[in-house]
Amino acid sequence: MRYLKTDRLYCFSPLVMITTFIIEIACAIYVLFRYKLNPISRLAVAVLVGLAVFQLAEFNVCTTPWGIDSLTWARIGYVAITALPPLGIHLAARIAKKKIPWLVVAGYASGAIFASIFLFAGSGMTGQQCLGNYVIFQIAHWAVWPYAVYYYGWLLATVGLSLYWARSAKKNLRAALTLLAVGYAAFIVPTTFVNIVDPSTIAGIPSIMCGFAVILALVLTGLVLPRRALVK
Repeated sequence: MRYLKTDRLYCFSPLVMITTFIIEIACAIYVLFRYKLNPISRLAVAVLVGLAVFQLAEFNVCTTPWGIDSLTWARIGYVAITALPPLGIHLAARIAKKKIPWLVVAGYASGAIFASIFLFAGSGMTGQQCLGNYVIFQIAHWAVWPYAVYYYGWLLATVGLSLYWARSAKKNLRAALTLLAVGYAAFIVPTTFVNIVDPSTIAGIPSIMCGFAVILALVLTGLVLPRRALVK
């Protein structure tokens, strides 16, 4: 592991990582206390906790304060974010009141395969570097493109289906689905833009994407769930 110390506050520095973790875990706690436990609130909390765990894992890759080696934290972080795409498609379907079990099962099954590789395969997660600005995670070379297709594919499916279902939905439900799509797009689009402007950041896609994902956490907590709660 390499950690470049600096006095400059970068967009995705360890300080920002732990601050983002606090925001996301606070959102999860708020949802637990604000809404009755039901499939939608449970899925929302799972998304928020997944985002928070990745930020905590990133922070510990850079600091390792609890005696757990940085590679283990990298594995934990990657498993956390691997669960986010199927959780997203499942949440969208629940909000829209759509029953598409085959799609949800396909999402979770594909996620479980990658999570198992990163957690248990010795070559699944091979290294990590804390660069002060963001964290680079090194996974098996053969898994890079399949994982990118898995991740972006399910995230774009969540955005697309949310907007598609919103077209024929009533006012509050349409707003909830549209805002969910906006929340997901809010961290996909900026990450892609950063990668285009500076191709060297491609290696840090998971770190950069989840840095922007705090926008999703705030949109989900403050905009999507309140509007979905108004739907009878």
